[in-house]
Amino acid sequence: QVQLVESGGGLVQAGGSLRLSCAASGRTFSTYAIGWFRQAPGKEREFVSAITWSGGSTYYADSVKGRFTISRDNAKNTAYLQMNSLKPEDTAVYYCAASLAVATRLSFLGEYHYWGQGTQVTVSS
Repeated sequence: QVQLVESGGGLVQAGGSLRLSCAASGRTFSTYAIGWFRQAPGKEREFVSAITWSGGSTYYADSVKGRFTISRDNAKNTAYLQMNSLKPEDTAVYYCAASLAVATRLSFLGEYHYWGQGTQVTVSS
């Protein structure tokens, strides 16, 4: 089992940056792919980015491609989401999640087995 805790959210002006962290407990962190999802008020939770267990492959939603970077440090049991050039439409609660799915399924919410509690990101215009 994996427990996930997000941190790093906050209030930032448009054009600014934030780095989210996803700290995991358990010795099996390195066997899981990690995904980031977000949910804005009144909207469904949506895929943002994912990284395979080794860090060898990364995936991004079109809306964040070129602005966000996902990474992981298996020695520290932590994954990261560097968010640059933030826009007001990036405002949402951001969740990290762990999955054993194959890489081609990592954009699907239902493929994730464990979820963090979320961290709020607010981008002001």
